[in-house]
Amino acid sequence: MMKSLLLVGAIVIATVSATNEAGLAFLAANKEKPGVVTLASGLQYKVLSAGSGTDHPLVSAPCECHYEGRTAANYPSGPVFDSSYARGQPSTFAPNQVIKGWTEAMQLMVEGDKWELYIPSDLAYGDRGRPPKIGGGDCLIFTIEILKIMGGKKAKEEM
Repeated sequence: MMKSLLLVGAIVIATVSATNEAGLAFLAANKEKPGVVTLASGLQYKVLSAGSGTDHPLVSAPCECHYEGRTAANYPSGPVFDSSYARGQPSTFAPNQVIKGWTEAMQLMVEGDKWELYIPSDLAYGDRGRPPKIGGGDCLIFTIEILKIMGGKKAKEEM
């Protein structure tokens, strides 16, 4: 019985602790940097520029965004695995259509905000990753800019 409980506990810990060692080290050092905010979920962000908007998107509200993503191993100047900037056109999606780290951050942002997100693996693609560009357990760094909220909004006072 005790072995079974230990095995279940190890599986739970392995599932929850999806971020690889390099990602954990990056996040630990990053949280000490000026301007970096760490949320209870483990998501970290830094406001690069504050928008003039006053409302946050609802979880189902389409938003027009520009973004760029790297793995922690390739930060800050290594290869980008995805970029709307490189395509020359913003993308549109709602907070509930993206990885958990984006879902959480987007609902805190307002139109015009540009943030850098530091996302633990369990709020991104987990142990499976998105090969070949994102390995299992990779911590991801995104620059995201909400250009326009095209759906339902909630006022800052409702947050």
